[in-house]
Amino acid sequence: MELYDLISNIKKRPAMYLGQPSVTHLGIFLSGYSFARRQLGIPQTEQEEQFSEFQAWIQQKFKVSSSQSWEKILLFFAQDEASALDQFFTLFDEFYQDVNCSTSSLQSPIAS
Repeated sequence: MELYDLISNIKKRPAMYLGQPSVTHLGIFLSGYSFARRQLGIPQTEQEEQFSEFQAWIQQKFKVSSSQSWEKILLFFAQDEASALDQFFTLFDEFYQDVNCSTSSLQSPIAS
């Protein structure tokens, strides 16, 4: 399963993957996913390399220069964990479109 397919599945059923709708839990889950793949010696996929740019993209989007993680930045600007998670999926769609703008017909992998 590719990373963006996994994110799409999480969007559909966050409680199944995260326990509760929480951007912090999502960040921890994705960190664990990346850690496990590294420990198993599985090379990074193109999607994983692309997603590594999400941190810088969020910092630029919110004009934040601190070293806070993308999930902490989203949580700071949201009402709560659940709304920050919803905002993640919206911003992830936007990020995906931005980094893949050369292919104008490309549909976000997590669009509902």
